[in-house]
Amino acid sequence: NLSGKATGLPSWCSAHPETLSAILHSYRADTAPILIEATCNQVNQFGGYTGMTPADFVRFVQGLARAEGIDPARLILGGDHLGPNPWRTEPAATALAKARDMVAGYVAAGFSKIHLDASMACAGEALAEPEMAARAADLCAVAEAAAQGRPLHYIIGTEVPVPGGETEHRDALAVTTPDAVRRTHDLHRMAFAARGLEAAFARVIGVVVQPGVDFGNDQIIGYDPAQAGGLAALAPALQGAAFEAHSTDYQTQAALAALVRDHFALLKVGPELTFAYRQAVMALERLETLLRLPPSGVTAALLAAMRARPADWRPYVEAGPEEETMMLYGLSDRLRYYWPNP
Repeated sequence: NLSGKATGLPSWCSAHPETLSAILHSYRADTAPILIEATCNQVNQFGGYTGMTPADFVRFVQGLARAEGIDPARLILGGDHLGPNPWRTEPAATALAKARDMVAGYVAAGFSKIHLDASMACAGEALAEPEMAARAADLCAVAEAAAQGRPLHYIIGTEVPVPGGETEHRDALAVTTPDAVRRTHDLHRMAFAARGLEAAFARVIGVVVQPGVDFGNDQIIGYDPAQAGGLAALAPALQGAAFEAHSTDYQTQAALAALVRDHFALLKVGPELTFAYRQAVMALERLETLLRLPPSGVTAALLAAMRARPADWRPYVEAGPEEETMMLYGLSDRLRYYWPNP
């Protein structure tokens, strides 16, 4: 990508089995690598919200790949936002100890693309950027030890949209400035060097930045290449690291192509995948009506599950006459948390 070839890699961020199976199925006719990622809240040593440890997730994805005729050797498994975020309400010493255990578990399980993200303050502390970088370097040392000589590749930085999509209507987003990227890169380089991790820093392949893309339940903020021109010009100076863009869901094909051209070589997508699955299921339910078949009641069952456990959708859906519409059809796809309910 940095040499001028318009090449990028999608990062599939989902733990939904039918959705992942469909993605894997689409790779059967080629030999391209397949990047699938899990986040710190989704998968960790305590099970996360999926109930899976890192080793469980590896077995889960590899099993889906084999079922679709895909050689598991084609898989690249990534860990996203690996740091203290799941335990940020705890004291820093406790949260960081758990983060170290999580990183070691991800690496030992076979994950090889590691996003080091210690940017979140823990209970009762104010956190400056140099300390964020120092904590990321500490986590890198843990990862390198767990890898036992296996080469890992790292992502640094964390200027990302709100997880799951915006909760308020936004007209535009502030694009990360080139100066902010240089500062993030330099602070991490110095923090790694202070711990003798220069060889690991040479394997930093991406910096997470905000290119000005995001989505909410009822809006999509599309990519504007003119706004990100400064970032695109900076990329060749980042010692081999390209950019990673989060929340690229619902962008047009033209926008995705422009992102890749502008050195956003890693494009993460999540809720759009299960949104499409939801569309397919509800289309089948509509066919039940048209063909006068016995009703499955799937939409009613999903709504009942959401009402019974509102924590995964309530912060993202405004109360009022559009509430049920946004619960079911919002682009943030809060439904994805409820498919596992019996």
